[in-house]
Amino acid sequence: MSYVKANSILPEELIKEIQQYIQGETIYIPKEKSSYQKWGSSSGARKAIAERNVSIKNAYKDGFSIDDLAEEYYLSVDTIKKIIYSS
Repeated sequence: MSYVKANSILPEELIKEIQQYIQGETIYIPKEKSSYQKWGSSSGARKAIAERNVSIKNAYKDGFSIDDLAEEYYLSVDTIKKIIYSS
């Protein structure tokens, strides 16, 4: 998050209106909900986890035990079960 001086981007009338509520403080103006991104979508983490989960499911189908998968992927047995039994 970067900071921008209000007087460099906002009209003077709007600044005066905002000053009726707050002065000399830092405020955060959130993005519109329509511009939100899901967690991990821009970094690729979401895709990497999805690929890992497919690998876990395939390994289980190939005969690896849940305990072996938990050790291999450094995840708990419960997490491996959730991955395997999810759709």
